[in-house]
Amino acid sequence: IHDNQPKDFIFSEKNIKVAENILKKYPIKNKKSAVMPFLYIAQKQNENWIPLSAMKYIAKYLSIPYINVYEVATFYSMYNLAPVGKYFVQVCTTSPCLIRGADKIVKACKENISSTENTITEDGNCSWIEVECLGACVNGPMIQVNENYYEDLDEKNTIEIINSLKNDKPLKPGSFRGRKSTAPEKIKDLNGGDHA
Repeated sequence: IHDNQPKDFIFSEKNIKVAENILKKYPIKNKKSAVMPFLYIAQKQNENWIPLSAMKYIAKYLSIPYINVYEVATFYSMYNLAPVGKYFVQVCTTSPCLIRGADKIVKACKENISSTENTITEDGNCSWIEVECLGACVNGPMIQVNENYYEDLDEKNTIEIINSLKNDKPLKPGSFRGRKSTAPEKIKDLNGGDHA
């Protein structure tokens, strides 16, 4: 949890409408089930991190104890409880990505963003962290930048992505080997023909 916490937090007018639409999806007696999407709204509204005041606000909004919101926020790694860079780079280092070179992706982050995780660059543009599975194992190694996936990476194109973030001109997300979704890569057979 970050030391410098804002004193107050309320949803913007736009996000109150979003929150009310979310609540319509749940029976009134189960409105507490909206805690996860509400945390996501708060994170998005607050420069990609959730202050304690937002958790208290959500608890009051949903008429549940604050500790219930806090437990959810601290359990899931998708919620940031301290400031992160404008572009928050999450590097998957689970076995499938590691086998395919995630250690080189971590090295690129250490050399081109900061030598330690959770350190925001001076201009505020980038920070990075190692995470467990991001659910794109077939396309590893991969990173998630905010809500976007960059897949089939190597050290060279990771550095290109990082530089694009530092220049505030993010490269297009997706596969960096031209793969469509999780389709297999084309390989040459012994006779020189392509196969999917």
